[in-house]
Amino acid sequence: MRRTLSYLLSAAFAAGLFVGSAVAEEWKFNNGLPESRGESQQLNTFADDVADLSDGSLNIKVFHGGSLNLKDNDVVRWLPGGAVEMGLVWANYLGRDAPALNAVLVQGSVGSSDELIEVLPEIQDIYTQELEEWGIVTTGFMALPLLKASIFCRNEPVRSLDDLRTRKLRVWSKDQVDTFAKLGVSAQIVGQNDLYVALQTGVVDCAVYPALFAHTISLQEVTDYASYLYPIASVPYVLGADKEAWESLSDAQRQAVTTAADRVWERTNEYTKSEENEQAARAKLAEQGVEFLEPFSDEDRAAFLEAASATWKETAEEAGGKAPEYRQRILDVLGR
Repeated sequence: MRRTLSYLLSAAFAAGLFVGSAVAEEWKFNNGLPESRGESQQLNTFADDVADLSDGSLNIKVFHGGSLNLKDNDVVRWLPGGAVEMGLVWANYLGRDAPALNAVLVQGSVGSSDELIEVLPEIQDIYTQELEEWGIVTTGFMALPLLKASIFCRNEPVRSLDDLRTRKLRVWSKDQVDTFAKLGVSAQIVGQNDLYVALQTGVVDCAVYPALFAHTISLQEVTDYASYLYPIASVPYVLGADKEAWESLSDAQRQAVTTAADRVWERTNEYTKSEENEQAARAKLAEQGVEFLEPFSDEDRAAFLEAASATWKETAEEAGGKAPEYRQRILDVLGR
């Protein structure tokens, strides 16, 4: 009798382990940003929330800093292909594969937090529609503050577009390349994870980068000067999921993901401290050896914004498809 009972208990325990392992899902989330970035910490919290909300039936492991060797600009290739179940999607990297998404907003097309807040719902709607056609489910969004793009340079100060025309400049998107080309500045795209070495070795002399995040890739170690040029239209990140993997989840698991993603949006969709945070970041960088020069002149900044406006129109026309419609939807919201 004892042997029979022991056998039944052991079998029941083993069966319980089997059922538990059968229903538990283990997902990978690719994040190209350094682990030290605030957004990366938000994604860690997101993963913790998903595990809690799903009662442990869905566990997401976030891989930071490109550690999976999946490139940000290839996301519409590897995410629907099942390389991972989830990934951080940023439209500014998608000029090659999804030009319509890249044309929704370009650097310099939004000039204030109020304008950004006004257009965000339209942007979110467009992203959701467009990514669905790529087999990517938009589970939620993560906001970025309205940032200020400064020109960080090594060795010699750059105070004007005239100075910048004599340097090799790093940017992160095609629209930036096009805008600077209109101003006679030679720019090339260098990925975030390659930027430090590119500056250190002289592949580029300067880089467009927000002071708020410069410390996360140690720009203070490879640059000596910085000067503010233009406001960055901070389009939101998408918390994207492979459609096939998404559909394999239970309703409760999908609800856990979307609830956790809603919490990310609530925590990040805040803009009141943008200027305060900017000044604090500059002060910290100054302590570490970066000299902040006077901003580019009003004339130079106006020239950049005019060039950016022309680039936005051209980018939408070249992208074709729904891109001109998307641009017009944003302009309509802005009343332009």
